[in-house]
Amino acid sequence: MTTSTSATERADSSDFRAIIRNKIPLMDVRAPIEFEKGAFNQSINYPLMNNDERATVGTCYKSHGQAAAITLGNELVAGQNKTSRLAQWQAFVRENPQGYLYCFRGGLRSQTVQRWLKESGVNYPLLTGGYKALRQFLLDELEKLALHPLIILAGNTGSGKTPFLVNCTNSLDLEGAAGHRGSSFGSFVTPQSSQINFENKLAEQYITGDFSSEQTLVLEDEGRLIGSVHLPESLRQTMMLAPVVVIEESLEYRLEQIYQEYIVKMTDQYEATYGIEKGFVAFSEYLEQGLFKVRKRMGSERYGQLKDIQSKALIQQQSGQLQHHLDWLKPLLSEYYDPMYQYQLGQKADRVIFRGNNAQCLAFLHDK
Repeated sequence: MTTSTSATERADSSDFRAIIRNKIPLMDVRAPIEFEKGAFNQSINYPLMNNDERATVGTCYKSHGQAAAITLGNELVAGQNKTSRLAQWQAFVRENPQGYLYCFRGGLRSQTVQRWLKESGVNYPLLTGGYKALRQFLLDELEKLALHPLIILAGNTGSGKTPFLVNCTNSLDLEGAAGHRGSSFGSFVTPQSSQINFENKLAEQYITGDFSSEQTLVLEDEGRLIGSVHLPESLRQTMMLAPVVVIEESLEYRLEQIYQEYIVKMTDQYEATYGIEKGFVAFSEYLEQGLFKVRKRMGSERYGQLKDIQSKALIQQQSGQLQHHLDWLKPLLSEYYDPMYQYQLGQKADRVIFRGNNAQCLAFLHDK
């Protein structure tokens, strides 16, 4: 049976903006190693060749040319290999009739998958230009993002900047795209985005927002690095010149936010991922590593003191008493994070246009 979709139901294969905005499903037939390095939110990896097969064919191509490489590829992906992969592709097509398939440049690999699908009675289109073309489109969109007027949302650790952005329709979530909260304790249970995926996700956010070119956008105050990924340089330069709105909340308010974010929620996430016992061990390592990262700035003596308090809090947690973590979180905020952030904010003092609590800052931005 032939599967097809009318032109009115399917976005044009080169209309990348519509494909991203409408989250059109994409089947990536590159090798898993390529997919892991960089992909798109709406794509799924059903490769033509696995990593070893791709490496073998690549070596053959360099030594003996394209014809020999194609012959070898057909030998490697044959029999049960071909049958099982074809079944995967057919299932994707049935579930996503409006989608596209692609390889790196829209060349031999995607054309081979398309041909094998057609031979099985399924017509399925290629994404124009493949991964490389869509990736370049997203990079170009990031350059457009950097041209927008910006407002930077600042505030001490725990002031609620990231949740605040949810209430701003003209905001982008840099930390959400990065898969990291930016601090020493900012990692999540799941691995952080690669640099390429961070850029792709940020561009996808921007496109989905459908902002006019002159619209002011709100971004959280970030340094050059968010965890292990770095901001696009053009965007960073624009952020360094943008006006700043500062959220000011009490130490008690911020301490509660940090406690909920880094203790309560992270405990739940580790236990949900690894089970109660292994989850607690992984959570303990997460906290210990976070504190270890700031030892030089705190000094060895103070670090040792807080490490002891943290260790005791972890012991107390095993009997269900999480609140003892406040005993080391409070001095960590007041003695380390607050002085550091106030110093950094001092470098931006001439750009600050408003200060207030969450509600006041939100009202100010809505009025603007």
